[in-house]
Amino acid sequence: MQILAIDVGMGTQDILLYDDEKRIENCYKMVLPSPTLRLAERVRSANGKEIFLTGRVMGGGHLTRAVKEHLRKGGHVYATPDVALTLNDNLDYVREMGVEVMDDLHLNDDPNAIGGEILQLGDLNLEELGSVFEVYGMRIPERVAVAVQDHGFAPHMSNRIKRFEIFKEVLKKGGRLDDFAYKSPPPEFNRMQAAAETIRISGRKPVVMDTGPAAITGAMLDLRAKEPAVAINLGNGHTIAAVVSEGRIISLFEHHTSKINAAKVDDYTKRLADGNLDFEEIFDDGGHGCYIHESIGFDKIKTILLTGPNREIMKESTLPVIYAVPFGDAMLTGCFGLVENVV
Repeated sequence: MQILAIDVGMGTQDILLYDDEKRIENCYKMVLPSPTLRLAERVRSANGKEIFLTGRVMGGGHLTRAVKEHLRKGGHVYATPDVALTLNDNLDYVREMGVEVMDDLHLNDDPNAIGGEILQLGDLNLEELGSVFEVYGMRIPERVAVAVQDHGFAPHMSNRIKRFEIFKEVLKKGGRLDDFAYKSPPPEFNRMQAAAETIRISGRKPVVMDTGPAAITGAMLDLRAKEPAVAINLGNGHTIAAVVSEGRIISLFEHHTSKINAAKVDDYTKRLADGNLDFEEIFDDGGHGCYIHESIGFDKIKTILLTGPNREIMKESTLPVIYAVPFGDAMLTGCFGLVENVV
């Protein structure tokens, strides 16, 4: 069995071609710039040209900031309605930004002829990736697993609140790690749906996850992990921590990495396990939130695992943390979590 696993983050997209006939250390892997980062660079290099956004909804982040910057400088941006949701779930807000949302945006012409820059949006570009594989005599396999951070479609409320409403429902239903993996994502996960549809159109079979639970799953594959555990993923954009007991996530919090430090994470982690950390505290600090379905007590925690590209933030931690390196590679933690939920 082969599985192409792609963990799409804000700074990088981490790629693993898993092959069960090889030692996992010998499976092929890449860490490339994230789609939102690459597209943001194209917006900034447009030099005042009109920009036309088409394709599929994807993660905003760097791209959204670049579009806003382009508009502030007097540039023009046009987008189809579906793609405009990349910038904000509320299309009225997107229009207020200055983006012209057009149902009949036809982009079959040569972009040079229309004097603009056409950007094809999407978290996945399997055709482009397939071309890279061909250079090395490889092909994209039938099974493709992808992780993206999906806040949930929330045009009339904070998507941070929506995100934790979704987490809450999954934890109430059991919170098993594989409960976060979908072959057909629920309707509110429009970003996951777009990724799954891209895979299906290519003739392949999708599994999609949120990046947070994918990283938590991967971190728990470290051979030193003992439950009950806390797994913390310090990503480029977001930091998520979860208490895992008997293969289930029983509580979690999520914040923006730029707003945390070791002391804050230490405090949050202890109170998460003890059951006295609340949603409002994280949310009011600019983070996503917190949900505690069960509290187990910090004194019962056997392992605290750190993963993610910003795990060095925790070098001043007073907790007995372990740098999780599942199969020897911390940058592919999310990919390993994806594969675990396919096989």
